[in-house]
Amino acid sequence: MTIKKHIPNFITLLNLFCGCIALVFAFNQDFEMAFYFVCLGIFLDFFDGFFARLFNVSSPLGLQLDSLADMVTSGVVPGLVMFQMMISHASTAAAGHLQFFPYLGFIIALGSCYRLANFNIDTRQTDSFIGLPTPANALFVLSLPLVLKYTDSLIIIELLTNPWFLLVLTVLSAYMLNAEIPLFSLKIKKFSFKENTLQVVFLTCSLLLLIFFRYLGIPLLILFYVLLSVLNNKVLKK
Repeated sequence: MTIKKHIPNFITLLNLFCGCIALVFAFNQDFEMAFYFVCLGIFLDFFDGFFARLFNVSSPLGLQLDSLADMVTSGVVPGLVMFQMMISHASTAAAGHLQFFPYLGFIIALGSCYRLANFNIDTRQTDSFIGLPTPANALFVLSLPLVLKYTDSLIIIELLTNPWFLLVLTVLSAYMLNAEIPLFSLKIKKFSFKENTLQVVFLTCSLLLLIFFRYLGIPLLILFYVLLSVLNNKVLKK
């Protein structure tokens, strides 16, 4: 029983470890490896809660550890990536003379911190989310330099190398993390298609987006997730 009690917390610490490694890669502007380690951290973040419920060992300590690990993996890392993108392209726009401008990318880390602290005390978010979850936001931000690296679209290149556009994305990101917008959960509690239609539709569309658009499919599926949630909210109100 003692070993089982610590398994979820150990998985959470592995999530934090992945976040620390991702930070090193992000500092060195190796965004692809940073992306992969954040993905691994998010994967572990899912399973710490899974094993906590499976072994019935959920605890206040586990809750706090989970938020602290997420703060690094899904908060500080995307903030640093946005900082790196801004500092790389600041000279291409009118913002180039503003030396402090790239530091505004860390608004994402501030928004993530507030969202995680609020999540711990918000009793409304047991079966669904209010505001964009930090892992989803992290995937959105970390996909941007990879989209820029592999795209041939001049429009996308122009947008993602414009610091002012990146600032808009930064502010929008922090807002969506804390917006009072109910978003459906991907957790499947009962193996019934009828009760999980929304999740199945989203996961199927997400798979297709990733297959056809690769890294560009990630911001598209995050956008699709928000739009599908808003549509679902309107249907439920009727």
